[in-house]
Amino acid sequence: MSFQRSKIIWKFLFLFPIATSIMFFAPPSVRFLIGLIPMDKCTLESVEMLTSGNSADSSLDLWSRNDVQTCTSWKAPIIWEGMFTPSHYDQIHRNKGSSVALTVFAVGRYLDAYLETFLNSSEQHFMSSLPVTYYVFTDSPELVPNIKLAPNRHLKVIKVERHTRWQDISMMRMKAISDVIESDIRHHATHVFCFDVDQVFTGRFGPEALGDSVALLHAHYYHLPRMLFTYDHNPKSKAFMKTGDFYYHAAIFGGSWRSVKALTEACYRSIMADKENEVEALWHDESHLNRYFWLHKPSRVLSPEYCWDTSIGYRSDIQVYRLLWAPKDYYNLRTS
Repeated sequence: MSFQRSKIIWKFLFLFPIATSIMFFAPPSVRFLIGLIPMDKCTLESVEMLTSGNSADSSLDLWSRNDVQTCTSWKAPIIWEGMFTPSHYDQIHRNKGSSVALTVFAVGRYLDAYLETFLNSSEQHFMSSLPVTYYVFTDSPELVPNIKLAPNRHLKVIKVERHTRWQDISMMRMKAISDVIESDIRHHATHVFCFDVDQVFTGRFGPEALGDSVALLHAHYYHLPRMLFTYDHNPKSKAFMKTGDFYYHAAIFGGSWRSVKALTEACYRSIMADKENEVEALWHDESHLNRYFWLHKPSRVLSPEYCWDTSIGYRSDIQVYRLLWAPKDYYNLRTS
């Protein structure tokens, strides 16, 4: 047992610097070459074989994009530009009476730096055909900007404690989201989407993204081999993983309110168990989220179009930008 743990630790110590160097320090030429590494291909013979449980998916064209992977091994769709007809999803979800709660945390300096741009861009591009309620979690409710909202769009502000460390803010959001789903969201919305605030909507982010359980392919990892995915390899952590299907980005996750409540509750329990054992997962709540989606497969996966980082450079398979990473200033934003 000790030999196996040592093997895991040494493998992690060797591969982690490689993966992070590729993500943040590799020159554009290297990142371009990474984009040429082929993805797996969807092996389904017909769209009827999907197990998404979404009737609108009968119109998906899984073979319109032969340059990317359009379904998972457990028969969930991976949504890319060119696979769907936007108006079809708009109409189906209007007829079903779908409505969406969007949660976002704007704590400390993140409120001034990002929130107004995030909300204004969301009004232009996020679920514009459906009723939407924004749930803004902040330590400074009086500073939330007054955004002009379209009909059937609402904004609710929820005061939260500001933790000393940004890592704790990131991890503790799981409990806050679970609590507000139980007290409010479940009575008013069919679906929930949870976002980081340091992002900007730049294109349609519509009902084609809705599903029972929705995960996002991380823009920096989707072409990399699995051996370079930076899962948490510490056996003492509840986020521990030897391997997985994909590497998911915690900047966006969603689904039905029941599924998101189950996810956030499970991640919070794991985070608190780690705290009791004086352990902290490598990528905090993102590590726990990846573990959860490994055990509970998402019914829908979003391509990196839905959260792209332009520093990666040109990728031929990214035909549209739906949401972009905003410029980061972590040194000033994460220090008092």
